Amino acid sequence: MSKLKKVLLWTLILYFMILGLLGFFQHKIIFQPKKLPKNYTFQFDHPFEEFFLETTNGERLNAIHFKNKDPKGVILYFHGNKGNLSRWGNITVFFAKKEYDVIVMDYRSYGKSTGTITEESLYSDAQLFYDYTLKLYEEDQIIVYGRSLGTGIATKIASTNKPDNLILETPYNTMEEVTSYWLPIFPVKSILKFKFTSNEFIQNVTCDVTIYHGTDDGVVPYVSGKRLFESIPTSKKRMISIEGGSHNDLIGFKEYTKTIDKVLEKEFNENWDATSSGVEK
Repeated sequence: MSKLKKVLLWTLILYFMILGLLGFFQHKIIFQPKKLPKNYTFQFDHPFEEFFLETTNGERLNAIHFKNKDPKGVILYFHGNKGNLSRWGNITVFFAKKEYDVIVMDYRSYGKSTGTITEESLYSDAQLFYDYTLKLYEEDQIIVYGRSLGTGIATKIASTNKPDNLILETPYNTMEEVTSYWLPIFPVKSILKFKFTSNEFIQNVTCDVTIYHGTDDGVVPYVSGKRLFESIPTSKKRMISIEGGSHNDLIGFKEYTKTIDKVLEKEFNENWDATSSGVEK
């Protein structure tokens, strides 16, 4: 065998070995939970209650409920792929201090939550928490908020319910699109188990939709969020592009802090200067 043929052979072997490893370890790549002991005590700078909901197959899902005396509404928040509620509670308290109640859950295997993640379990668990929220608030008080991985879950829930508002921070069009961006030489479609087809779910969303995305996002490419925005059929949509923003720092930009109150309150009117606010209609 010639030297060139040997190089080609070993290149192919290495390629398929990597492909196999990607398929086998994709769960650990996509989901990066951090466990918490059962007796862990949360501490946040705002009144809250910790609670658990039980799934139909007996798993227990941990959540935090931030409360206000006279809330403007409630935000059902679906977080990103890393950490647990000890991190995401500190992030979502930002909204609680704006006088919104906030309910944020840990997915299966995250924090104190039990069970193993599948795509369908993520959707059914999210619906469980939506139903719980409906018992405490009117549906026109519910804002569904998704961040990163959680944007696909949030979009799915908004597509099968009637919340008042949907806000997506650093969303993707589909999970396949994101993985293809990172692994362009591999046929990710054939091995990807988690689809998160936000572009399909968004077709059935009837409430107001706002997307926040940084132009320098190195995790979920800006173009993917842009494609999702362009596929939204409702006219009640806004995309707020944050120049120079990356994946985890949008809250540090004035384009976010100066618009988030209006987004939460749905103040989309002719007096909002879309150019100066970085807003695309």
